Amino acid sequence: MPGLMRGMARTAAVVGTATATRNAVDRRQAGKNVAAVAQAEQQVYAAPPPPPPPPESTDDKLAQLERLGQLKAQGILTEEEFAAQKAAILG
Repeated sequence: MPGLMRGMARTAAVVGTATATRNAVDRRQAGKNVAAVAQAEQQVYAAPPPPPPPPESTDDKLAQLERLGQLKAQGILTEEEFAAQKAAILG
């Protein structure tokens, strides 16, 4: 019986060592997987670009053009300044 006990003890030691080694490898791989998933999520879920500004309505453009016309009539804007601002408003 001592030989049988020795064989069982050796088997238990080998199995215990193999289990401990496998658990350590699994934990290391899990850590790497968590880091890879987190990095992938950051790339996938990056902030979307801001929405484009809403287009100006015709009424807003007309109001701006009227205001420019008043400033030009008052002599505050020169013809060149008026033309540049008008071009910017009309796009």
